[in-house]
Amino acid sequence: MRHAGNSVVRKYNTSRRRFVATVSALIGGVSVITLLPRKADADEPPHLSPSDPLAQALSYTEDASTTTVATHVAGSACANCNFFQVGSGAFGACQLFQGKTVNAKGWCAGYVKKS
Repeated sequence: MRHAGNSVVRKYNTSRRRFVATVSALIGGVSVITLLPRKADADEPPHLSPSDPLAQALSYTEDASTTTVATHVAGSACANCNFFQVGSGAFGACQLFQGKTVNAKGWCAGYVKKS
């Protein structure tokens, strides 16, 4: 009887080892996949739409010369705003609109001149 009991324990230990090995291999595989380089265009966030609710709340426009907001000062644009980060082409990241890019020629009510 003792022998039969040991085989059950051995079977259980073997199953547990197989499970741990499988899980370890999966975690290792996922780790390697996340380190692989991604396509550059996949990393670029989408352009901010003037119809976006936050853009509307801050009176964002893609062309500063067309804004009718009274607080707009001529010459102020996203390109010379403290929150703007130069990107590729005519668009760049903005700290006010996380995950979106804004037009360098644009403007919004959150504008703060670069010092």
